[in-house]
Amino acid sequence: MDYTIKIGGEAGQGIQTVGDTLAKLFSRGGFYVFTSQDYESRVRGGHNSYQVRVCDKPVSAARNKVDILVAFDDATVDLHTGELTEGGTVVYDPAVSRSDRKEAHFLGVPFGELARATKGGTIVSNTVAIGAVLGMLGYPLASLLDTLKDTLKKKDEETLESNREAARMGYEYAGTHCARCAFTFPSPSQPKMLIDGNEAIGLGAVASGCKFYAAYPMTPSTGIMVAVAKRARKFSIIVEQAEDEISAINMALGASFAGVRAMTGSSGGGFALMVEGLSLAGMTETPIVIALAQRPGPATGFPTRTEQGELLFALHAGHGEFPRVIFAPGTPEQAFHLTNKAFDLAERFQIPVFILTDQYLADTQWSYESFERTGIAHKDYRLRGEALAGLKLYKRHELTKTGISALAIPGASHHLVVTDSDEHNEDGHLIEDAATRVNMVEKRYFRKMASLKDEMGGPSIYGADNPEVVIAGWGSTLGIMREAVDRMITERPVAMVHFAEIYPFPRAAGERDYLRLLEKAGRTICVEQNGTSQFARLMKTETGYEFTDRINKFDGRPFFVEELIGAINDRIK
Repeated sequence: MDYTIKIGGEAGQGIQTVGDTLAKLFSRGGFYVFTSQDYESRVRGGHNSYQVRVCDKPVSAARNKVDILVAFDDATVDLHTGELTEGGTVVYDPAVSRSDRKEAHFLGVPFGELARATKGGTIVSNTVAIGAVLGMLGYPLASLLDTLKDTLKKKDEETLESNREAARMGYEYAGTHCARCAFTFPSPSQPKMLIDGNEAIGLGAVASGCKFYAAYPMTPSTGIMVAVAKRARKFSIIVEQAEDEISAINMALGASFAGVRAMTGSSGGGFALMVEGLSLAGMTETPIVIALAQRPGPATGFPTRTEQGELLFALHAGHGEFPRVIFAPGTPEQAFHLTNKAFDLAERFQIPVFILTDQYLADTQWSYESFERTGIAHKDYRLRGEALAGLKLYKRHELTKTGISALAIPGASHHLVVTDSDEHNEDGHLIEDAATRVNMVEKRYFRKMASLKDEMGGPSIYGADNPEVVIAGWGSTLGIMREAVDRMITERPVAMVHFAEIYPFPRAAGERDYLRLLEKAGRTICVEQNGTSQFARLMKTETGYEFTDRINKFDGRPFFVEELIGAINDRIK
């Protein structure tokens, strides 16, 4: 069982409400769900779509074929009817369509008319549509009624009952009139967790002991701030919506210097304003975690679309030379764990650490039984209490073999805790002499980088042991590449290499060494959602290895599985 439902219409028509509700009830029924959205940067109008894939086995990408197309306007019919599977159906409201559609693959359901027959009126039209989809699928209506009770728990009883009535009417109408619907569902099982990338990063921050989050809202990073804010009261976290991104990063640096774990987040245009603050973190050796949620640029670009165009920006941002770590998770579960690792490395090495995500990972929802929760690091690396009071002398930037100095909290003892944004000595006071400058660069950069390289995990390898073709990628392409390998491996030996820990570049080690695997394969293809193959260029710089082929997509839309398979086959003909 593997079905895809696409809901399309204008912004403001409740498309996301319908999609979210369907995704929620399918995951609560124990099925695996993957959702993706395509929406414009406007409050009303334009064309938006929301795609829900539901399956009885794990799924990690969107298909390009649709089984049920819910059309709230004619544009949806015109744009997406060609995506229908052989037995697919378009469900629409004849009252708002420009003509009555007689073809067998059209099912007219009077959403508005049925809604007006309830006490809720036209406002419950979307609930009629949800009920209609379930009626077409033959999915138990009781699941929707339970979900409505939870969703509308803050509403009055009359609102709840009118939505229930609307759901029943849509369910019965579609179930009675859809002669071609022949969908089957296994019996529901244990509920599954449904989570998107932004929520996972927010949860990772909370689990890591983040106590201060400052940001200026910017798509697609805003959901991280929202996820942290939802839990702020329970976990004593301060969340500050700053007036701009310059303030946001400096507030976070101030909070970190004052003794708490701190984080900020933005997209490319907002992060551009943070760059001076990033260098300040590098010079003062102040821990900070930065979520950089990519979208197509330059300038405002495509605000609501996806791209992997800021890898080299994150790598080279900031004036001067100082260490940083870059993680690029490929799934919400990776996002959760790498956020935790980001906080641990930021605190331990006193450096900025990036979590590089994008609109695709930010907004897509995935189903899980649960996240693995063992191994969550939450060690306190700050000197406080007796450990600090017992020191005879505290030097904030003391020269050490590892480059890591003691990090104390201002006001925690009689010691003076000071640092300077100018070049400084071990005590934190500014200097002008050449010898101290050389010593500090050695400490801050070279000694820390030598140790950081040992902290980086290698890429994941999946597929055939002796592949003829290897596809490689980073960040959010993980799920798409994995499903492509699963489908292609029956025809030829193919494998994938996926990088989630990007910089410092992971060393090749182990029995299935990734460089050895790439060098043995006849064709190697780097898959990236940018135009200039930024990761392939980084890999050549770091390892000397050059891929035989590249696949680049930079139209602001993610790959469909079938689309990626077609592009791979084109390269290896």
